[in-house]
Amino acid sequence: MKIVYMGTPQFAVPALEALSQSKHQISAVVTGADKPSGRGKKVGSTPVKLKAQELGLVVITPDSLKSDELYRQLKQINPDLIVVIAFRILPERIFELPRFGTINIHGSLLPKYRGAAPIHWAIINGEKETGLTSFFLKEKVDTGDMILQEKTKIESDDTYDTLALKMSQRSGPFLLNTIDVIESGKTDIIKQDDKLATPAPKLTPENCRIDFGFPAVNVHNFIRGLSSTPGAFTYFRDQKIKLYKSHLPESALDDTYESGSIIPDKSKLLVKCAKSAIELLKVVPEGRKAMDGRSFINGFRPQEGEIFGMAAKAAKG
Repeated sequence: MKIVYMGTPQFAVPALEALSQSKHQISAVVTGADKPSGRGKKVGSTPVKLKAQELGLVVITPDSLKSDELYRQLKQINPDLIVVIAFRILPERIFELPRFGTINIHGSLLPKYRGAAPIHWAIINGEKETGLTSFFLKEKVDTGDMILQEKTKIESDDTYDTLALKMSQRSGPFLLNTIDVIESGKTDIIKQDDKLATPAPKLTPENCRIDFGFPAVNVHNFIRGLSSTPGAFTYFRDQKIKLYKSHLPESALDDTYESGSIIPDKSKLLVKCAKSAIELLKVVPEGRKAMDGRSFINGFRPQEGEIFGMAAKAAKG
């Protein structure tokens, strides 16, 4: 089968590798253009582009998915199928071009968690399982007819990083199974029930700010669901503090502390949540390297009554 592959981040790389080692022909890889990133604003390529170049594949980096030039290029290729993993929203004339249509591999058990951040939100919401879904693209995002699903258990210590890695590694065999089903002509289409749909919207910087007014288990899930990308954060003494790892203490807590208060302890960084506490195990103060809770206590020496969650400037205002 002649295939055009579309993807951008590292999550989409294992499936591209698996496809390149299969019987199918990858006629082109479409990915994002090179752009500056990081503190030095060094221009870099997407992980998918780097892997495609390593594999000797044709790479297309359009400025716009709506461009006539991209449409002409794909029409000239005349692919049997377009595969999309972690990419942008395609115009209808693009996803309807192949004779078998265009499929997407989505990181959730649709119709749950439709949107740009399904893995993050599954952990944030305390789900015990998620999975992969392959489906045919249609105009409305993540609503197309499903082909296959595969469940993945969410372990209690999973973070976004660990869960995304597991799902990414499974996406290759899952993609090949999906293509085999399509090629066989025996696709047993599954319609999505919109009544069961839940959203997984893109995470903005403000979405990632922690509210210690929630129970500790919610705060814990929030931290691990955003670790390490884009990273949950709070404020302390005018500094932005990213929080990457936490733990739920088993012991009870005196409920006299205000939410966000740093609870006095010489060896643990404990923070008051709603009727409970959370221990912060890995934090990254602005402009510094990651440190454990004890190092934070020794370095910042928080005073009785100091609170996480509000910048001093904001407090004064």
